[in-house]
Amino acid sequence: MTFWQALLLGLLQGATELFPVSSLGHSVLLPTLLHWSYRQSDPTFLPFLVLLHLGTAGALLVLYFRDWVRIAAGFARAALRGRLETPDERLAMLLLAGTIPGGLVGFLLEKPIKALFASPVVAATFLVVNGLLLLGAELLRRRDERLGAHGEGGYGAAQQLNFKAAIIVGTAQALALVPGISRSGVTIAGGLLAGLRHQESARFSFLLATPIIGAAGVLELPQLLAHDVPLGEYLLAGLLAALAAYVSARFLIRYFRNGRLDPYGWYCIAVGALALLLLR
Repeated sequence: MTFWQALLLGLLQGATELFPVSSLGHSVLLPTLLHWSYRQSDPTFLPFLVLLHLGTAGALLVLYFRDWVRIAAGFARAALRGRLETPDERLAMLLLAGTIPGGLVGFLLEKPIKALFASPVVAATFLVVNGLLLLGAELLRRRDERLGAHGEGGYGAAQQLNFKAAIIVGTAQALALVPGISRSGVTIAGGLLAGLRHQESARFSFLLATPIIGAAGVLELPQLLAHDVPLGEYLLAGLLAALAAYVSARFLIRYFRNGRLDPYGWYCIAVGALALLLLR
C-alpha cells in the first residue's frame, strides 16, 4: 500500500464509519475498483483497518468524554451496590449488555468473517442488503408513528431502553462484522425499532461502538506490528480517520434531530448495485 493509498483509506474510513453506509464495505471495494496492486487478502489489511477504526473510537471518546466519565462512574457504583439507581448506571449496564453479542460472534466466527474481507463481491452484495435494512427500519418506524399518532418527540432516550432491546441492538451490531453491513446503520435501525428517537438512537450507537472497536484493536494490532509495515504512515492514516470521524459525528448528531435513514439506504443500494456491475 502506498502512502497516498493509506491516507485515502484513512479518510474514507473516518468519513464513512459513523454514517450508516459501511466503512468496511467501502474499504474492501475501493482497492479493487481502482485497480490497486494491494490485495485485501494481505494479512496486514484487516489489522490496518482496525487501526483506522481505533482512530474513529478515539474521536468518539473525545466527543463523548463527559458521558463516558459518568458512565464509568455509574458502572462502578452499580457493580459495588448490586442494583441500578440512576440513568447513568442504567446506561452503563445497557452498553455492557449490547456489547456482549458482538464480542461473542467476533470471537466464535473470527476466521470465516476474516475470509469475507478478501471478497469485493460480498461487500457489494451486503451494501445492497444494508440499504434494504435501513429502508425497512424507516418503513416500520413510519408505520408505528401513524398508528401511535405521535411524532419524534413521542419516543424515548437511550437510558429508557430495556435490556432485551439493548441485547437485540447489540446482536444487530454483530452483523456489521460482515463488510457491507454498516455497524452504525444496523444499530441505529435497531434503536428506532426499540422506540428511541433518531438522535438518541444515533447516540446509543456511537457509545456502543467504542468498547467493541477497542477490543478489536487489542486483538488485531499485534498482528500489524508483527509485519514489516510503514507504521508511521499507517498511524498518520489513523489520525486522519479520527479527524474525519469527529467531523462526521458532529454532523450526524445535528442531522438526526430531524433527518432519517432513507437517503443512506438508497445510497447503499445504488453503490452496491453499481459495484456489482463493475466487478463483472
